[in-house]
Amino acid sequence: MTQQPTTASDGGALTAGPRPASLRSVANMLLGALKTARPCGPVRDLLEGDLDAAYEVQELLIQSRASLRNRRVGRKVGLTASAVQRQLGVDQPDFGVLLSDMQLGEDEQIPHVALIAPRIEAEIAFILGRDVDATDRASVLAAVDYVAPALEIVDSRIAGWDIGIVDTVADNASSAYFVLGQGKARLNGYTPAAADMVMTINGVEASRGTGEDCLGDPVNALLWVAETAAALGRPLRAGEIVLSGALGPMAPLSAGDIIEARIGGLGTVTATATKELS
Repeated sequence: MTQQPTTASDGGALTAGPRPASLRSVANMLLGALKTARPCGPVRDLLEGDLDAAYEVQELLIQSRASLRNRRVGRKVGLTASAVQRQLGVDQPDFGVLLSDMQLGEDEQIPHVALIAPRIEAEIAFILGRDVDATDRASVLAAVDYVAPALEIVDSRIAGWDIGIVDTVADNASSAYFVLGQGKARLNGYTPAAADMVMTINGVEASRGTGEDCLGDPVNALLWVAETAAALGRPLRAGEIVLSGALGPMAPLSAGDIIEARIGGLGTVTATATKELS
C-alpha cells in the first residue's frame, strides 16, 4: 500500500511562541555550510525535533538568499520515493523552495566544486499557469500549465548525510540545483503515474523507476505540497515550478559525470558536472 503523505503540522498555521534554539543561528549555520561547502553537524537536537521550527529555519535561510536578482521560482517535494526514504531513514515527504540561481540549463555545467556530497535524481516538473487558491484536487490540477522532465541535484549541508526529517527540512530539503528538459505535456493527455524512468550516468544505468514510485503518483506529491504550503502560509503561485520528487533511487554525483534521464512521454533531460580542478 502506498504511504499517504502527511502535512508538516496539524494542518494549521505555524505555532507561535519561544523556540528551543535561536532559529536565526541555526539558519546562519546552514547558510555558512552552503557558502563554504564545509558541512555542519545535524540541527535536529538544536530544534528539539520540532518540524514547524525546521520550516521556519528554512524560510529564514531562503530570505537570506533571495533577492530581486535571485527570486523564488518554485518548490521541490522531497523524500517521495520509498527507495529514497529508505536511503535516508525517513518516513514522510518534505518540501523546499527553488530560487532562480538553482536552475541550470542543459547547456550549463553543475558546479561540482561548490557542493559537499551531491546526489542526483530524476523527477517530473509541474509548471503552474495560475495561482493555487484552493487545495482540492480539481483546483490544483487546473492550475498546472504543463509537465516536463527534470533532474534535481541534492546536497546535504549536514556532514555525512546524517539527517532526519527536521535536518533536511531546515536545510531547504537538501536542495542544490535543478535542470528542466525541453519536453512538455499537458496533464489532460498525460498520466504521470504511468511514466517509466531510466537515468544513466556516463552511459551506465544508475536509477530506474516509475511515476508510481513517487507517492503512488507524482500528482500526489503536487497535491501534498499545495496543501502543506498553504497551511504554512506560503501557497503555490502562477509561474512556479514544482518538482515532484524522485521517481527512483538517487545516485551519487561525481565530478565530470554526464547524466541523462529518460521519462516516458516527456523525453530526456541531460546534465554535466564540472570536472575536478587540476
